[in-house]
Amino acid sequence: MSARRAAVTKAKERADARRLNPLEEFVWQGRDKRGKVMKGEQLARNANLLRADLRKQGITPTVVKPKPKPLFGGAAKKVSARDIAIFSRQIATMMKSGVPIVQALEIIGSGNKNPTMKKMVNSLRNDIEGGASIYEAMSQYPVQFDELFRNLVRAGEASGVLETVLETIADYKENIESIKGKIKKALFYPAAVIAVAIIVSAVLMIFVVPIFKETFTSFGADLPAFSRLVFGISDIIVKWFWLIGIVLAIAVGSFIYFYKRSDILRHNIDKMMLKLPVIGKVLNESAIARFSRTLAVTFSAGVPLVEALDSVAGATGSKIYEKAILAIKEDVAVGYPINVAMKQVNLFPHMVVQMTAIGEESGALDSMLYKVAEFYEEEVSNTVDALSSLIEPMVMVIIGGLVGSIVVAMYLPIFKIAATVG
Repeated sequence: MSARRAAVTKAKERADARRLNPLEEFVWQGRDKRGKVMKGEQLARNANLLRADLRKQGITPTVVKPKPKPLFGGAAKKVSARDIAIFSRQIATMMKSGVPIVQALEIIGSGNKNPTMKKMVNSLRNDIEGGASIYEAMSQYPVQFDELFRNLVRAGEASGVLETVLETIADYKENIESIKGKIKKALFYPAAVIAVAIIVSAVLMIFVVPIFKETFTSFGADLPAFSRLVFGISDIIVKWFWLIGIVLAIAVGSFIYFYKRSDILRHNIDKMMLKLPVIGKVLNESAIARFSRTLAVTFSAGVPLVEALDSVAGATGSKIYEKAILAIKEDVAVGYPINVAMKQVNLFPHMVVQMTAIGEESGALDSMLYKVAEFYEEEVSNTVDALSSLIEPMVMVIIGGLVGSIVVAMYLPIFKIAATVG
């Protein structure tokens, strides 16, 4: 017991040391054993440690200094979920092939084109070289390596099957990114086309419609009611377009700001989205697929069920499902079977609850959850394909109606004048 306490204390001391003495980027120059000039960039906690590291590599350093900051700063490139998925696959493949973790991280870091990702991977390597566990090193980056990822790594390290767990994480990340990609595909196309339609309509209303209106007014023509309506809207847009733009920008900005910070708003928006026809079906199927696969991965890695549910809650991408899973966790913690707890939240389809019950009773919960995940991932794929076929004609009708109405409003007076002259 005392040995375990000492190990925990040592780990905390290492974590505190890393926090108090963070990594910096240095540029260095030196000569190798043959006298050849060498130079490069490297992360280190201070210049002295970097000099010592270079000497170990057979390089005599002549210049070691902090890397200069860009004159105008500039936003660092973010580490995306896709970057983490690729990283997971790379490290899993190399460790499975027998490459030591430090060497694997060195290879991944040196070959990465994203400077932020490169810095993070090199930081992981330095921490692990300094005696930290992989879990401890990754805990310094909670945004990039979420609780689920870290818990799986910790379980893999504890059970001595880290290579297998990393491969499982890689498979999981790739599946989740695939589902996200399909949902984005379903939502992006109609949104993009409608945005183009709005821009085209705005250009017509601001630049083209006023010319037609001025022409008809100079003729003293009696305009049809529909044309007067469109010309009136055009006048308002031309006169107040700057104010309309500001109001729209504030409205969109405020919505994004409060959506990110207000759980109540996110809950209500997610609830509304889940009830939408077709789109709601995709989002529900996606959430169930992510829940099933995430729980299967964590449970099969040896993470206790209650702890696994805690990690799973934030992985569904829906506040509605997150709340339901946390309720399931509370019930499981006091002794309810998970299938009973799932039934009580009244959110999961009967088939999912039934398959979970069979998995529990047969002692193969993770296998059954994998089957549920595969089924719903296939459903998401099929629904998205069907949705794309359905949306295309609907979007064209909307665009045709919007732009066509403006064109008709411009030409109606011409037809009326022609009829009068005739």
